[in-house]
Amino acid sequence: MSFHHRSSKYGRYTGGPDPLAPPVDLAEALDAVAEDVMAGYSPRHALQEYLRRGGRHMEGLDDLARRVQQRRSDLLSRHRLDGTLNEVKKLLDTAVLEERKQLARDAMMDNTERAFREMQLENLPRSTAAAVNELASYDWQSSTAREAYDRIKDLLGREVLDQRFAGMKQALEGATEEDRAAVAEMLQDLNGLLDKHRRGEDTDADFQKFMAKHGQFFPENPESVEELIDSLAQRAAAAQRLLQSMSPEQRDELMSLSAQAFGSPELMAQLGRLDANLQALRPGEDWTGSERFEGQEGLGLGDGTGVLQDIAELDELSEQLSQSYNGSRLDDLDVDALARQLGQNAAVTARTLAEIERAMQDGGYLRRGADGDLRLSPQAMRRLGRSLLRDTAKQLSGRQGRRETRLAGAAGEQTGSSRQWEFGDAEPWDVTRTITNAIRRTTADGGDPGSGLRLSAGDIEVAETEARTQAAVVLLVDVSFSMAAEGRWVPMKRTALALHHLVSSRFRGDRLQLITFGRYAQSRDIGELTALASRREQGTNLHHGLLLANRFFRRHPSMQHVLLVVTDGEPTAHLLPDGDSWFDYPPAPETIRLTIAELDRLGRAGTQTTFFRLGNDPGLERFVQRMARRVDGRVVAPDAGDLGAAVVGEYLRAHFRDHPYDDADWAS
Repeated sequence: MSFHHRSSKYGRYTGGPDPLAPPVDLAEALDAVAEDVMAGYSPRHALQEYLRRGGRHMEGLDDLARRVQQRRSDLLSRHRLDGTLNEVKKLLDTAVLEERKQLARDAMMDNTERAFREMQLENLPRSTAAAVNELASYDWQSSTAREAYDRIKDLLGREVLDQRFAGMKQALEGATEEDRAAVAEMLQDLNGLLDKHRRGEDTDADFQKFMAKHGQFFPENPESVEELIDSLAQRAAAAQRLLQSMSPEQRDELMSLSAQAFGSPELMAQLGRLDANLQALRPGEDWTGSERFEGQEGLGLGDGTGVLQDIAELDELSEQLSQSYNGSRLDDLDVDALARQLGQNAAVTARTLAEIERAMQDGGYLRRGADGDLRLSPQAMRRLGRSLLRDTAKQLSGRQGRRETRLAGAAGEQTGSSRQWEFGDAEPWDVTRTITNAIRRTTADGGDPGSGLRLSAGDIEVAETEARTQAAVVLLVDVSFSMAAEGRWVPMKRTALALHHLVSSRFRGDRLQLITFGRYAQSRDIGELTALASRREQGTNLHHGLLLANRFFRRHPSMQHVLLVVTDGEPTAHLLPDGDSWFDYPPAPETIRLTIAELDRLGRAGTQTTFFRLGNDPGLERFVQRMARRVDGRVVAPDAGDLGAAVVGEYLRAHFRDHPYDDADWAS
């Protein structure tokens, strides 16, 4: 006998990027995570939700988990566990039929003996196992019948071995007595090695000696005794679950038939000893479970054990895909097992999701705060702000009459662009562009730039500037619970991010303060505001917010003061002298009086004020109109989805009050 198992080992592709892997779209992942963070989820939870949902063109963990469960269900609904019993029954029926034919043909046989034999065959037990056992000592007259009966013993031997050693049923087909002796010797040596390992007396040399002698029985090529035990225990535990998944009648039949395996009781004794060793060494395996098979495709003992192993692997994958245990990461996912069960495309998806998780956590988009939890990093905030600002620019440029021409050429801040010099310009020359223009002109006229250049007025370009007034800007946003309840929470945060990115990237001379007001008001950085969770807290304390805005403006007396107020309700709270908040609904006269008084102070200081009214509350509409008239301000009533464009547009309008602007420039 020889075992010609071709063994292949596969690992991660190392010749460059995985050719099957789609590009990792971190922009989509970041947008999705940030959207959930702004809705109130923690960054960790938001990332997990994205990985569960997947992307626009990519499956998520939930999709993979659903496919895992579907494959598990298919295995159970397609198979049943009587394959070996049916094979034995067919061989038994063949043996009995051939024997009866021989008895009918044998004219030399004594009639009494023939009648006795026919009666013996006629009265065999209905149980296949009992019939096989009863015929163990039968003196077969037909060589064909004897061969069929011997094949029963051979089949049973190969099946019980295939339960413990995958592929043994095929490998031992047509095996000789010498081959069977080799198997028996391997089992004896294996149990000896496991006995020593249980006592802690084995060495690596013992394992190497065993593999050198019996390695052909283990095509998976374990590299240590622990790997050997792992693979054997998983298979043996699956074999136990297979038996427990059978009906009691099927189980009794097989246990009875096992005594006929190879006609060797010693084989079953060695296998029993092996099972005992493996259960002692790996008690954590599932040795007691069972499954309900309901299909029509019969499975033999070896194939059935393989299916139970597949089911165990699918259950493990389901647990890994759930990511529900402490410290879970997608790096824990057994990608090779996923490829075996669902195919290479599923493995590619899993690798892509794991790469997104690593890139988000290790690539700078999420970082751990002082409390140990994940937060959006400044890098992520900048990228998200840039994306939101582009969306805002598209909304602005689509508005009728909003696009204007930016004033260039006046003294002020350089834009990075240049233009041709005109009489009266006092801006510095753009030397590089000027010399380049002179070289091009000289070459076009047939001259040699190497012999010298002569400048003309048409060659000269000057650095472009734009007139800018530095501004101190306060974005005052309502964070009362009605903002979240009415679907305005995320648009409010998106607005703050877009404005923050515009100021920090294109108008660096300006100063922006973000102030939230609910029961109390509080100055916040953009990270705090983005991660702010909604709370069921009563109170719209605009009075406190205006106090903080006034304090900020006093720190920047030389700048233009711009106040942008986003709210969906009338003031219902004000700050008391002792620092507590007074709440009353409908709004108390004292709340209105104090709020108006603080707004008047801002108006007297020349603050440009715009109110952004969200919703259609008539009381709020009347209130903000009166407030705006007191300070010569404006009221804008955008839909929640247009809030970002409205706020940014008002900021630009106030900033360039005396100079028109081009929104294509600031959004680029």
